[in-house]
Amino acid sequence: MTIIRVGQIVPSSNITMETEIPALLKARELIAPERFTFHSSRMRMKHVTKEELARMDGDSDRCALELSDARVDVMGYACLVAIMSMGHGYHRASAERLQAVTAQNDAKTPVITSAGALVDGIRALGAKRVAVVTPYMKPLTELVVDYIRNEGIEVGDYRALEISDNLAVAAHDPMNLPEIVAKMRTDDVDAIVLSACVQMPSLSAITMVEAQTRKPVVSAAVATTWAMLKALNLPTRVPGGGALLSGVY
Repeated sequence: MTIIRVGQIVPSSNITMETEIPALLKARELIAPERFTFHSSRMRMKHVTKEELARMDGDSDRCALELSDARVDVMGYACLVAIMSMGHGYHRASAERLQAVTAQNDAKTPVITSAGALVDGIRALGAKRVAVVTPYMKPLTELVVDYIRNEGIEVGDYRALEISDNLAVAAHDPMNLPEIVAKMRTDDVDAIVLSACVQMPSLSAITMVEAQTRKPVVSAAVATTWAMLKALNLPTRVPGGGALLSGVY
């Protein structure tokens, strides 16, 4: 039996990535032989503001070093907006820097970011234009939209739910998402980003919104799981993960 250690660098107030990513990978265990364990290191952050996000990002090197002590097999930087708030293309610089930290600890580990995973996942789906739902305040939502557009992906309609407290984001009911999407214009997009946030739960609504819209639906958690499996050179089929985790991409 192959046991794979999954490391996550998470905001201190994040509770969703340590729920949804394990749920997805445990679902994969029903159809594949690999088994997964989960390990985290935390960066301090309570409110989703640009200032707190920048301070939090400064802790990511420490977290990568701590996780590399555990010799994890793959590492994910689980905060999409922290990366995107640091400037265009920062997911590449962040992943490269954090992987260098692990290498210096004699534990070179593939490092992916949820921001980079979302961009790569959208591209893998062949989507040129997306609709986006975020829990953020409007200025941060616009920053996320601008970041995605800078990666060459058009953003059509988008919604900012304007929840600033990170624990309140985690408490948002994912069953509200189908109704939110139903009020958005989605006829002119190729895919829907149901949660452009690692803290806003959406996993239970992914397949529901795919059926509702007849469009591929992705989230930060789904994309991060997909990118981790790709980094591990493992098949990407995960039951309940939507189109991106159908095993086709």
